[in-house]
Amino acid sequence: MGGRGRAAAAALLLAAAGCGGGSEQEAPVPPTTSAQETSAPEQGLRVGAPEVVATGLRVPWAIAFLPDGAALVSERDSGRVLRVSPDGAVGEAGTVPGVAPDGEGGLLGLAVPPDFAEEPLVYAYLTTGSDNRVVRMAYDPGRGLGEPETVVAGIPRAANHNGGRIAFGPDGTLYVATGDAGREELAQDTGSPAGKILRMTPDGEPVPDAPFGNLVHSYGHRNVQGLAWDADGTLYATEFGQNTFDEVNVIEAGGNYGWPEVEGTGGGPEFVDPVATWSTDEASPSGAAVAGGALWVAALRGERLWRVPLTGDAADPVGAPEALLVGDHGRLRAVEVEPGGRALWVATSNRDGRGSPDADDDVLLRVPLGG
Repeated sequence: MGGRGRAAAAALLLAAAGCGGGSEQEAPVPPTTSAQETSAPEQGLRVGAPEVVATGLRVPWAIAFLPDGAALVSERDSGRVLRVSPDGAVGEAGTVPGVAPDGEGGLLGLAVPPDFAEEPLVYAYLTTGSDNRVVRMAYDPGRGLGEPETVVAGIPRAANHNGGRIAFGPDGTLYVATGDAGREELAQDTGSPAGKILRMTPDGEPVPDAPFGNLVHSYGHRNVQGLAWDADGTLYATEFGQNTFDEVNVIEAGGNYGWPEVEGTGGGPEFVDPVATWSTDEASPSGAAVAGGALWVAALRGERLWRVPLTGDAADPVGAPEALLVGDHGRLRAVEVEPGGRALWVATSNRDGRGSPDADDDVLLRVPLGG
């Protein structure tokens, strides 16, 4: 299936956890010589050979499952939302108006609320000509998406560092990951929505226990790209660093994650250290999901799927990350767990201007998980 070889079950297993990722602006490099090839992780679930669900997508950015098992997939540059059935049938749910693609900006995150069956709404994060914002739209399987209603607006935008991942937490509130929009000082400003993880009601209002009395839940972020919760309700976030370290963080309400004062660990007691880091050639960690006792992270520049074991120990919450699918499918943007937890769905991002696309790119993959 093209120049990357797409070896279905190949994986790379890294022995050490303490390596870091970085800027998303450089070209991919070959895997490090310290890695070993293996057919599956040594711990946890067996990972099966990826199956191609859909091809010919145009820069897919987010995957959000509906109660019927179909997935909604956003396309960054076209502004389209696609409905992909479990059998791979692809239809168009609609095009979100007002999307102004620019560099890393465009139609980004999607989220389906937990009460979708009672009130079928779809939430989306998008870049407009003036800002980043979150909207929601009614969804009907026959008619597709309705007109957008703004939930929150005024998030600073730029050609890069737009954040964009959105997700409903176990408590039913909406979490929104933003970037610093290239203005580093905003990340430390708790009055600005840039460089933050925001938390709000489904209507876009601050929650009663908001640490700063506004939408800001945590701050000191450069460009958060992934949000995922474990079974205990712990929130993990993936974040692009600049030149040295990409990060996985455990998010605390009111926590300061250090940017731009520090990248990686060791910035001082006022900052929350990441629980895992990668070097710049291994990551650019984007979407994240939790399944089978692990955090799964899609890597763009690293062109791999990371499995980060979750230990359940608050003092040492993650084990050594393991790299799978290294170089097999190019840049990986999104990962989500399908209903029932038997597989991951992974979207590539080879047509985003930084990849080397094959004729069938971009693709949506199903990665089976076994015992």
